[in-house]
Amino acid sequence: MIAIVFGSLNDRFLSAENLTNLALQMAATGTISLGIIMVVLLGEIDLSAGSVSGLAAVIMTILSVNHGWNPLAAIVVALAGAALIGLLHGWMFTRLGMPSFVVTLAGLIGWQGLMLYLLGSGGTINLPFDGFVATLSDTWLATPVAWLIVVLIVGVRTASALITRRLRIAADLPVTSTIRTALGLGGLAIALAAVVLILSADRGVPLLLIIFATLVVGLDLVLQHTLFGRHMYAVGGNAEAARRAGINVTRIRLIAFAASSTLAAAGGILAASRLAAVNQSSGSSDTLLMAIAAAVIGGTSLFGGRGRAYAALLGIVVIQAITNGMLLLNVDSSVRYMVTAAVLAVAVALDSLARRGQPR
Repeated sequence: MIAIVFGSLNDRFLSAENLTNLALQMAATGTISLGIIMVVLLGEIDLSAGSVSGLAAVIMTILSVNHGWNPLAAIVVALAGAALIGLLHGWMFTRLGMPSFVVTLAGLIGWQGLMLYLLGSGGTINLPFDGFVATLSDTWLATPVAWLIVVLIVGVRTASALITRRLRIAADLPVTSTIRTALGLGGLAIALAAVVLILSADRGVPLLLIIFATLVVGLDLVLQHTLFGRHMYAVGGNAEAARRAGINVTRIRLIAFAASSTLAAAGGILAASRLAAVNQSSGSSDTLLMAIAAAVIGGTSLFGGRGRAYAALLGIVVIQAITNGMLLLNVDSSVRYMVTAAVLAVAVALDSLARRGQPR
């Protein structure tokens, strides 16, 4: 519906060039949103994700540009530092009993202050355009490679569906009908083919989109098919029941906060790659709000226990498409904020109504 509305109002909205730019815009904020989902699944919130993303990008840039570190080593240090920040947030939440809202609100202010201190009076550090980090956002897959990835994804998904079906039949469990499974796989193949065809009409499939999609699929596999993932949903659904069932609730919460900060750092590095610089606005502005909104609009429940990693992908597509469409129409920023707020309010209201209908 978004595509129909904005496509009818501005013929540039559905152009290959604009959709490619939209894919690039999604990657950084979408990655931060993935981290937000980890904490929201527990029924908590991480308000420091934007500041941590900016701080990690600044640390990575200072080490690689000012001190001549290998960019990969600088990225690893930035991600490790963010993980430690997340562990600190989790420790304050679990051990000191501080509300996650207060802990991460203090983090939002404190880590942004540290970022400004590290930037100093200059306020901006540029990344070399031909360096490793900046090249990440200026790398495009050749069309044959993109098609090969599509074939691999559909093939792996088909094999996974067949194995799952066989295991469920062997365990005498209900299975999805063959027609429904085939329709789902066909829809996936058509959607991926459409993405490759559209993006190949411009510069090709951007590497940033591949990185983001890989993180989405990887995190979803962890949440859906591992013991850790089941424990995450159990703690988010009812922490006391999970504790009585023998789940280490404190450990799950610590890991969730550490993962949230680490993914926020990854998003900040992708944003720095696209801008080829870090400055005083890195990770600030509406980055945090857009990431939280994407997670909620995508279907992650703010009350915890319900949602998938694909929520970040769906939510960021919706919110970035609305923002992009209104920018093309030269809609004033005040109206854009009000429309975004309305979409977020509707998503939360639907979540609240759905929860009200569930048995307690």
